[in-house]
Amino acid sequence: MGYMVDGTYHVGEDVTKTLPNGDWERSRSTVRHWIGKDDFPAEAERYHLFVAWNCPWAHRALLTRAIKGLDDITVSYAKPNRTDQGWVFDASGEFSDKLLGAHAVHEVYSADPMQYTGRLTVPVMWDKVQGRMVSNESADIVRMLNGAFAGPELYPAAAQTEIDDWNTLIYDTVNNGVYRAGFASAQEPYERAAHQVFDTLDKIDAHLGKNAFLCGDTLTEADVRLFPTLARFDVAYHYAFRCNLRKLSDYAHLWPYAKRIYAMPGVADTVRFDIYKRGYFSASEKRNPLGIIPIGPIVDWT
Repeated sequence: MGYMVDGTYHVGEDVTKTLPNGDWERSRSTVRHWIGKDDFPAEAERYHLFVAWNCPWAHRALLTRAIKGLDDITVSYAKPNRTDQGWVFDASGEFSDKLLGAHAVHEVYSADPMQYTGRLTVPVMWDKVQGRMVSNESADIVRMLNGAFAGPELYPAAAQTEIDDWNTLIYDTVNNGVYRAGFASAQEPYERAAHQVFDTLDKIDAHLGKNAFLCGDTLTEADVRLFPTLARFDVAYHYAFRCNLRKLSDYAHLWPYAKRIYAMPGVADTVRFDIYKRGYFSASEKRNPLGIIPIGPIVDWT
């Protein structure tokens, strides 16, 4: 999908890589400033998000924005499918960028004076006053939005250790685990990753038999970081990434939990099942060479 070196965009393979044993490895985000420090004050109507509906990491940021009621943070949505220019925008309409008028996310990165080198990922948190990126690390964006602005507390002091433990497990085996399964290039690493996905989902399901949310009776950051994977599971990961031991809707506690989060104010507006299918079943030489998008499944999230 392309990459950038010293502020210049290059078409070709990015720095995400497949290892010699067939495992798939995700590269790290590198723009990691912080709202509330680093010359980025916590001011209303100052910040903007560049996201893509397909991206579960961007979904984290959209969820936090919705749950915290931060409507003054404006948003640009990239088109569902990437091109050789990476994530791209239309000239007008739902998938246009009304802030910078960018045609592609790499133009957003180029607009920052830092002369960026690395992958071109979303979400990007943008400072409209300084005309520069705050962060392209979704975990940081979730936490800084929670800490810098008013609204429901997603990282309460009493639960921080428990939240961090869930975050580590869920990232390694579920959020990133479905991708390690879907992008594995050999049988053994695929099976290892896929089994880890379901081992953790089974553990979460058992835990939710006694708890409303991951850390007790209140939604926290851990739930925010799990939900994007759940929202995509039955319509995309189960089929496109071969994570098919069970569907989310097969779980006695995890499925009602996911629907309960979906019913919370503003959350459904961050979910686009139609776009998930268009993105995850887009033409891919390894995963879906014909690019045929399935008509199902029908899943009732209400």
